[in-house]
Amino acid sequence: MFERTRESIQAVLEKDPAARSKLEVLLCYPGIHALLFHGLASRLWLWRWTTAARFISHLGRIFTGIEIHPGAKLGRRVFIDHGMGVVIGETAEVGDDCTIYHGVTLGGVALNQGKRHPTLEAGVVVGAGAKILGPFVVGAGARIGSNSVVVKAVPPGATAVGIPARILVDDAPPKTASEQERSGFSAYALSRGDDPLSVVIHQLIDHAAAQDRRIDALQDAWAHARAAAGDQLAEGHRNTDDAATIDKTEIAKLDASRLNRLVD
Repeated sequence: MFERTRESIQAVLEKDPAARSKLEVLLCYPGIHALLFHGLASRLWLWRWTTAARFISHLGRIFTGIEIHPGAKLGRRVFIDHGMGVVIGETAEVGDDCTIYHGVTLGGVALNQGKRHPTLEAGVVVGAGAKILGPFVVGAGARIGSNSVVVKAVPPGATAVGIPARILVDDAPPKTASEQERSGFSAYALSRGDDPLSVVIHQLIDHAAAQDRRIDALQDAWAHARAAAGDQLAEGHRNTDDAATIDKTEIAKLDASRLNRLVD
């Protein structure tokens, strides 16, 4: 237990620039206090002293604002930052080196006695206010954006944001090993990836604008072909010009740059 506490304190020093010393972390970080309460409560839970375990858990909630069910399984070096309002359910599992910010809920949506809470694999970062609801797996190294509501599995290394959460699209080139090591931790699960819905809308706008350009090019080519053919019928020329005028003036053109700015 003491070894796990030392590891947890060291994890706080590595991830929080506001932490100045080990003594400060031990005395002033409610996430550390919640882990200590949970260590005792989970041991009592394994011994089937369930009421005592729940009481210790309840005391931990009173003193820290963090509610961790004694049946929940927490890995090593778990960092609960700020912590107020965090709720971790009975069948939840949190892997090693995970980071959980304030207001996070690892909740269940079923009423059965089986597995009903999520599993976070190693290195997951859950942003403030996020809700992860259901008995699925959030893959290793995944990031959950602040205030997101996750209701389905998240692949390893992915970033999920929104309500309901969607997987972000990151078209950046793969990072080198040294870059991955430097950026392994992302405070509040921030990412430079794009919202997939925004990506789809941008692509549709660009596609429609490209179609407009093709139609204009076809109209110009058709007009030049008519002229090259030497068609000198005055009525034909008048109808052709009128049709071209209608196509180019009465149909509003798509302003792709403006629409893309609105989507952003």
